[in-house]
Amino acid sequence: MSSKIMNSEFEITQNPVISQMSSMDHDQILFCSDNITGLKAIIAIHDTTLGPALGGTRMWSYNNELDALNDVLRLSRGMTYKNAISDLALGGGKAVIIGDSKTMKSEALFRRFGRFVDSLAGNYITAEDVGISPSDMVWVSKETNHVVGLPGKSGDPSPVTAFGTYMGIKACAKLRFGTDNLIDRKILVQGVGHVGEYLVSYLRKEGAQVFIADISDDTVRRVAQKYGAKGIALDEVYQLDMDIYAPCALGGTINDETLEQLKCGIVAGAANNQLGIEDRHGQDLLDKGILYAPDFAINAGGVINCFSEVKDLSSKWAMGKAEDIYHTIYDIVSRSEQEQIPSHVIAMKIAEEKINKGRKNIK
Repeated sequence: MSSKIMNSEFEITQNPVISQMSSMDHDQILFCSDNITGLKAIIAIHDTTLGPALGGTRMWSYNNELDALNDVLRLSRGMTYKNAISDLALGGGKAVIIGDSKTMKSEALFRRFGRFVDSLAGNYITAEDVGISPSDMVWVSKETNHVVGLPGKSGDPSPVTAFGTYMGIKACAKLRFGTDNLIDRKILVQGVGHVGEYLVSYLRKEGAQVFIADISDDTVRRVAQKYGAKGIALDEVYQLDMDIYAPCALGGTINDETLEQLKCGIVAGAANNQLGIEDRHGQDLLDKGILYAPDFAINAGGVINCFSEVKDLSSKWAMGKAEDIYHTIYDIVSRSEQEQIPSHVIAMKIAEEKINKGRKNIK
């Protein structure tokens, strides 16, 4: 067979994959391979206590398969917390397709991926993420019903993700500056793809001074001209004296190197896994007096949008639910300040309490 599910027997006490699954409390990992289409993918289901695992599929040129595995494990766990803290009847899952999204996409590849998703019998519901578009999901949907974010339905979740992030930024501003008015606040948006561009739009409409950076110079020029933002080079990001840093690209931008340079009062953006080393860098932000909006709480607008499609709810409902992110973030960061506990730890505790309550209800 040219395509297969890789179910090799592992020695549980020695195999690093099983050990990593156990340490992060994952339910299941599905390794997917198909030589005909070139598909190499990993689907991770973290927890299904509150409902089927929902999380997008990311297509990225990882340096190696271990990096891809680490990413999908962290992302899927983040989805569990994101869905729980948002009071959605969903568990957490995520998928990554290893490859170049600019050169490797094909209908055959996505349809083969759809068959792998379908083999999970509804335990995992997928949607688009980095490197994936709603039209790619149409190909996936030809092989499985367990897909959301399709054109003509809830569609691209980016506008809702950006709106929820915008609400979270305002909540942080209220706590730090005494007002959630963002007029003339200096805000850097790092990564102006779909979500980042929508966020720039919201911020500029309110009158914020917006600086933008992205790996694509053409994108920076286009977005800067369209919204009246100022483009800066990537190597200037952490030298900028700003009020708010909004990471909206890939994760890990809060790390040992950047924390030495970072000049801001708030970190609040849409990227996943913003903390390079969760426990250490979350504590470092607290010690430096920088408010941090936990990524899985502030960027929940996307999954809210997907949930609205799963439950056949209106776009008005989705935007209203995303607006509530303001109160979620305000409660988390204010509690963090009062208790002097890193905000991501507070957020995880809240999510885990809701999951444990769900487990008790099942019993």
